[in-house]
Amino acid sequence: MKLQQVMVTALVASTMLLAGCTIAPVTSGTGAEKLVQGDDFKKHLQVDNAELGKKLHISEVKSRKTNGLLEINLALTSSYKKSQQLQYHFKWFDKDGFVLEANKAPWKPLELHGFQTATVKGLAPSVAVESFSVYVREVPEKYYKF
Repeated sequence: MKLQQVMVTALVASTMLLAGCTIAPVTSGTGAEKLVQGDDFKKHLQVDNAELGKKLHISEVKSRKTNGLLEINLALTSSYKKSQQLQYHFKWFDKDGFVLEANKAPWKPLELHGFQTATVKGLAPSVAVESFSVYVREVPEKYYKF
C-alpha cells in the first residue's frame, strides 16, 4: 500500500510539473494552506470507512475562479477491480479553515467502474471560499439493486 501511495504521488508531481499549473488553496482540517506542485491530494478526500479509502484516490485537481467563485475539477480514481456505487459532496472552507454553509451541499451519485477515473466538479457557494474537501461514501447495494 505504501508503494502505491508513493507511485501516485510521483505521478501527480510529474504531471503537474509538466503542466505547469497552480492550484488554489486547499485545507486539511484546521487552517488553510496552498496546494503546491508535488503535494499529495489524499488529505482532501474524506471517506466514511477505511475499506473505501483503500479503493479511491484523487489523481488530479484543477481549479479556477469563475465570477469570484472557486470552481474545482478533480479526478477521482478507483483502484478497485469492480464497479462501485458512490455519492459525493464538497465542503467549502474560508481563509481561516471554517466551513461555509455546513450541511447544505447535496450528495451526488457517482458510479465508478473498475480502475476508472471520473471527473468530479464543484462550485463554491460563496466568494469567501478559499479551499475545499470532497466527501465520498458508498451506497449500500440494497439501495440500488432491485
